[in-house]
Amino acid sequence: MVESLETFKDVMPKIRIEKKSDRELIFYLETEDKHSLPNLIAKLALEKPHVIYSSYSIDHPMVSYPRIAILTDGERDPVDVLVEVLNEAKEYLIKIREIIKEKIPERKDL
Repeated sequence: MVESLETFKDVMPKIRIEKKSDRELIFYLETEDKHSLPNLIAKLALEKPHVIYSSYSIDHPMVSYPRIAILTDGERDPVDVLVEVLNEAKEYLIKIREIIKEKIPERKDL
């Protein structure tokens, strides 16, 4: 069973765009997860064709949010890269969930 995103509305990160062009996307991921998701996004983006730079940074984990940058060579829109990365991350999570369900079959809530 896939739950509605509405179920998670209180924990869903907000996104604040700092810069958007045909080659560059810089945004803040306003979430309590300061490293896991930003790192995953940056690493997966680096594997995509036409991405020449991708990283995340955080000024201070207590007072700021992760800043994620994706830069392409101009052949791809960085927003398209981000969408592809998010879909890939979702697929990873679904596979992990399936593996856990196999290993712990008594858990019906997975």
